[in-house]
Amino acid sequence: MTSATSLVADHHSIGPEILSVTAADGTRSELLLLTAEPSPRQVLYWLPAMGVPAKHYLPLAMAMAGQGVAVALHEWRGIGSSDRRAGRHVDWGYRELLAADLPAGVQAMRERWPQATCTLGGHSLGGQLACLYAALHPDAFSGIALVASGAPYWRRFRRRYAIGAAYLLAPLLANTLGHLPGRRIGFGGNEARGVIADWSRSGRGGRGGRYAAKGLGVDLEQRLALLRQPVLALRLRDDWLGPAASLGWLLGKMPRALQQTDVIMPDELEGRPADHFAWMKQPDAIASRMAGWIDARNAAFLVPGT
Repeated sequence: MTSATSLVADHHSIGPEILSVTAADGTRSELLLLTAEPSPRQVLYWLPAMGVPAKHYLPLAMAMAGQGVAVALHEWRGIGSSDRRAGRHVDWGYRELLAADLPAGVQAMRERWPQATCTLGGHSLGGQLACLYAALHPDAFSGIALVASGAPYWRRFRRRYAIGAAYLLAPLLANTLGHLPGRRIGFGGNEARGVIADWSRSGRGGRGGRYAAKGLGVDLEQRLALLRQPVLALRLRDDWLGPAASLGWLLGKMPRALQQTDVIMPDELEGRPADHFAWMKQPDAIASRMAGWIDARNAAFLVPGT
């Protein structure tokens, strides 16, 4: 066992470090930090999938830290430790996630680890929002790491008509009830109407699944097209929620970025299905791929300013 792995095991036994984060509008949440070193040189700032609390990625964080990469686990507004819950009188969309919550979390991480080079990464919707946030802040990150992610444009899925119907029905349900009851219907968490509106709009896509955040006032597609940060995209072989065509559609929005893609097979997950969520319980193979890529990319990257 390496010294880094030993340190992580000792740290994990007492839990991650927890930072309280307050966004510009007063929304509060917890940022989970895990590292094997007191002053890590590399950090992965990780964005969860829709409706998934940050704590469910602690196995990934532990595996990454064992590979020498510290991890900061972001908490989405309305999920887990967040002090907000979506409802008829409490709403938000991509604008709040991108312009309020993420800047606060990234700043807190940088204040804690100012010496570290930062890679931005995410799972599923978290990967999409990682691309959007990096496009808005192109000098802040050394690269983008995606796992089981891809653009939601309905035409890029094998079950395209069912997916397309979901993009029509989900906003209607959210508007009727005041939020999307994801816990009850088995999709996502209890999601805000605005998040579902922005998500479903990019899935329906009158002009080919374009990203937009209501009220943000920025052309996100244009920013993505200008992005030059390197991208690592790991796809799970049996993931119908993140098929190759969906991932390709997302990567196609960033033609200037140096892109590396790879496929994770079932035998790399100790017998678990290579699907959208099962990898989270056995993340070693994915952690190894990401850590190796981060090491290679960050060797020539200057530490960005805060």
